[in-house]
Formats: sequence, C-alpha cells, structure tokens
Amino acid sequence: MTAPADTTRLGYFLGPHGVQGGVKVYVLGDPEQLLTLERVWVEGRGWLRVRRAEPLVPGVALHLAGLTSREGAETLRGANLYAADADLPPLDEGRYYYHDLRGLPVHDADGEQVGEVTDVVDAGHQDLLVVTHAGGESFLPLQAPYVVVRTGEAGRPDAITLTEDAPSGLLDEEGEEA
Repeated sequence: MTAPADTTRLGYFLGPHGVQGGVKVYVLGDPEQLLTLERVWVEGRGWLRVRRAEPLVPGVALHLAGLTSREGAETLRGANLYAADADLPPLDEGRYYYHDLRGLPVHDADGEQVGEVTDVVDAGHQDLLVVTHAGGESFLPLQAPYVVVRTGEAGRPDAITLTEDAPSGLLDEEGEEA
C-alpha cells in the first residue's frame, strides 16, 4: 500500500508504549508537528484517527483508533507514518516542511535553472533532494554551504540554489560524475 499523494513521511513506528495500544514514533524532524494531528496515514493500514498524542524524549507516543492493546501496537513496528500536507500545522516564517520543496526550481550559482525538485528523501545521515534535470534524475545533498533554500516575500521556499562551493558534477548533464 503506497502513501497517498500530497502526504509527507513524518517517521516510523518503534514499538509499543504501555499496554493500551500506544505506539512510540521515531519522528523525522520536529516532534511537535505530530501533537496536533487528527489523523495519520499508516503504511499497511491506511488512514487512522489519532485518539491522543504524547510527547516523549525523543519522539512521540501515538494512540490510534482501533489499537487498544500492546499486541496490536506491536504489529505497527517498523511501519512508516505519513500526514496529509494540508493537515500539518503552520510553521514560523523562515521554516518549512520538506514537501514545500517539491516542485521548486534548482538554480546553479550563476542563477541559471538546472533542474526541479521532485521529492526529498531522508537518507539517515543527511537529507537528499531528488532533482530531475536534462541528464535524468539525481540526488542532491540538502547540505549547507552547498545548497541554499531561497525564500520569497511570504517567507516560504521558492527556489533552491547551488552555491559556488558546491562540488562539480552534482547535476552533470550527461549523468556522469565530473
């Protein structure tokens, strides 16, 4: 079962929390984003209503509709957790969710558009932008000082820029490393 369009992966389930169906979540990003959600999309289960969310260090414990036992919570271990992009709480100016980066143009240091962001992948040690360009598709590390997320007047991301410090060949037109 594939996550619906316009959803963002927020983390994955670690295992039971307590004996009444609570599940610990490893959160990608800020755990606060999970505390106000009314529903989540669970890999293998679909949309589930959030009965209660508790902050844990580090992460969150979720109590979901239909899960009332430790054994039931155990069945979610390792499953990915998503939220509808529209359900996520608004962020302060200058902060953004990764789904806000999808569809943004990617510019080189000279300002020329060289590609477009199609997704963001959590690769564990660093996040990667999936960028389509003339040579195909590449993973671009979302890492300062090589990549800058530019924001518009409303404080929302509107472009990705590769800096002069970025290693050559990140988005090689022929798909080969320089």
